[in-house]
Amino acid sequence: MGCGKTDTGDDVLPQYRTICEEYKDVNPKYVFSYAENQAKDYPTSLGAFRFAYLVHERSKGRIQIRVYTDSELGDEPDLVRELTRGGLDFIRASMSGLTEYNDEANVLVMPYLYKDADHMWKVLDGDIGQEIMDSFDGTGMVALSWYDAGVRNFYSDEPINCLEDMSGKVVRIQDSDIMDDIIKSLGAIPYPTMFDEVYSALQTGRVDIAENNLSSYESMEHYKVASYYIVDEHTRIPELQLISQTTYDKLTDEEKDIIVSCARESAMYERQLWKEREEVSLERVMDGGCHIIYLSDEEKERFKKAVEGVYEKYCSDYMDLINRIQEY
Repeated sequence: MGCGKTDTGDDVLPQYRTICEEYKDVNPKYVFSYAENQAKDYPTSLGAFRFAYLVHERSKGRIQIRVYTDSELGDEPDLVRELTRGGLDFIRASMSGLTEYNDEANVLVMPYLYKDADHMWKVLDGDIGQEIMDSFDGTGMVALSWYDAGVRNFYSDEPINCLEDMSGKVVRIQDSDIMDDIIKSLGAIPYPTMFDEVYSALQTGRVDIAENNLSSYESMEHYKVASYYIVDEHTRIPELQLISQTTYDKLTDEEKDIIVSCARESAMYERQLWKEREEVSLERVMDGGCHIIYLSDEEKERFKKAVEGVYEKYCSDYMDLINRIQEY
């Protein structure tokens, strides 16, 4: 794709530049598209800009990547479909949106899969993470690097201290069969609704509980209508930076190496941005009167045991992989 703005010049903030000044006058061999559904200043978008800049620099201007944010080229499901068809060159997508293309991806959306963030990154940056990236072979996509998307927790206008406190409560979820089953397994009632309707649903009592990462909880001001944030860490769903197989096959081995190395460098940059964003979000919600409840390890184990049936339903063919992850 050749349309869109080239981010260079003194009027563009450094974090949004995709062109290395040293090679700005080089006639590129390729001009690729990178579609992102998040806002321009969101960590995953900033990771995309960083990736584009690094690729332009390392390729000495031969490869130029134009980044489109704010769902300009479509929402995430549309972007994934276009990538598989070769209509886009690069995207970033949540594993939850990739499960229909790769059954093995279901493993990484399972609840209470990891002990903590360090455990997840140890898994994803190791041989297991590479195996899962390799499992996208044949989907029309090539996985490049792992991006962070935080950890999802429950929040409510009442404290939740144990599994029994979930019983009979209405929980807002994304429209997802897996999340539907997770909530039912915890004794609650799932209620799918759009993300932009969550604030009013909590405010009016249509739902008792919602769930999301801390940054979304803060940025959408949900803490104003649900002041208890319960750290149960039920899902840590990573995201993948992906290139279309069609695009990948055009590249020389040297160009492929540049793309992969820059993708992984941009992922480390994005993870740091995410960590910083969460720290700011935590400070803001605490200042806004939020109460943070940390479930005990024993109580988390009760939550985990309650959802064992979800593993059996969606990942019966991958229990060996799940066991490897949990023992890693």
